[in-house]
Amino acid sequence: MMGSRRRTNYTNPCLTMHQPWASLLVYGIKRIEGRSWPSPITGRLWIHAASKVPEPETIKAMEDFYREIYAMNGITDVKFPEHYPVSRLLGCVDVVGCVTCDELVSWEAIPASVRLEGQTAFCWLCEQPQRLVVPFEMRGYQGVYNLERKVYEAAFRGLSSVKAPFPVRFPLPDPRDPFSLKPGSLASSSNCSNASREEEKSPTLVAAIAGARAAATQFSKNNNVQPITGNNVEGIEKKQIP
Repeated sequence: MMGSRRRTNYTNPCLTMHQPWASLLVYGIKRIEGRSWPSPITGRLWIHAASKVPEPETIKAMEDFYREIYAMNGITDVKFPEHYPVSRLLGCVDVVGCVTCDELVSWEAIPASVRLEGQTAFCWLCEQPQRLVVPFEMRGYQGVYNLERKVYEAAFRGLSSVKAPFPVRFPLPDPRDPFSLKPGSLASSSNCSNASREEEKSPTLVAAIAGARAAATQFSKNNNVQPITGNNVEGIEKKQIP
């Protein structure tokens, strides 16, 4: 389990994401947010959609990926968002922890379908999605940043609970119990691109995973941006994302 960075200056943390990943997260379909850096916070994280309109092929690739992994749990009627708004604050999730990719894919206490979501160096564990009935138009910033107070106050009143298709409660280690589950206890030194390779995959699942990786690759440079952490959030000019 990755430790959090200092987060004393985070009051209402927010993360700007590209679509369709942003909406998939607040609708509870996406349960793992992958990044090249560990989560600097635990608790509520607001989700903002960047301005780039997603290509139909990207939406299809990600929806196909989630159809396939939910089918592993017998769920064949996943209700995807009707549209993927951009430049909007969409809602929030609770980040309950952060593990490495190798830790996630070897974590046998969670469903194999969730382990397949681990495709990046660090995996933020997300629960309790809530979405805004009316998404707010706003600009975003790189990394994790504080939501403006007036935006937060208005957004908090507009939240609606989400009925996720297959919500997961991550059985996190108890720091007081040395014998509690440790996600990394079975982690191998293999590269994460071989995630859950021991699981038997159907050809359609293999194709869906490949399509999801290809769709995400176009944004990999954006995800490598280091966040503004609790150490340096004050006094640093945040780079805006339209």
